[in-house]
Amino acid sequence: MGGDTKLPILDLRGKMITTFIAFEVAAELDSAEVGARLEFFTDDHIAIDSDLRAWAASNGHRIIESEPIYEGRRFTVEKGSSPVGGRSMALVISTDGLEELLSPLGFALAAALEGMPVDIYFQGPGVHVLRRGFRPKLSGWWRRPFSAFAASGMAASGHIAAQEKLRQLVSLGANLFVCAPSLDRFGVSVDEIIFEDVPQVEYLSFMAAMKDADVHIYV
Repeated sequence: MGGDTKLPILDLRGKMITTFIAFEVAAELDSAEVGARLEFFTDDHIAIDSDLRAWAASNGHRIIESEPIYEGRRFTVEKGSSPVGGRSMALVISTDGLEELLSPLGFALAAALEGMPVDIYFQGPGVHVLRRGFRPKLSGWWRRPFSAFAASGMAASGHIAAQEKLRQLVSLGANLFVCAPSLDRFGVSVDEIIFEDVPQVEYLSFMAAMKDADVHIYV
């Protein structure tokens, strides 16, 4: 069927976060045949166009069309045969703050969407991120009453909640690890972790992932 395959048209206007857009596009392409084409709409912003071209190239896909339209931009992407890949990322999360989690999880998701293996180690207060019902807050007691408003505004633009990003990462093959002593220190039980069978390790175990990673992020 190839290029004749008809896939649903996605309307992603209003979402400025390109990892959100790429995840939705990738989900539609995942079960399609090589050569299938997907049409979707976004806001007309140069960063969106640049990011999606980089993502497509890294995954072996091809942007057939990218043109401005009334109230947005229209894309047509053709599914390729294989990702370029070849690199990996190791991420250490030691915080549970709303703003502090934003960029590292965003970079991790971007890496996974580009076909990179991603390993994430949670330690210190960061183990709270894995706890069922976790809601990140802005740093500083005077700012915390505004946390819900900040989270709502970010979600509207495509910055989904930290745990939802983790679910996306796991669906893309990311590996999660948690510091066993930190679970005890910060009062998080294994039964409260939202994912099953997350390895409980310490520094030496995660070094096995870090030593082979091309990109390292610590937060």
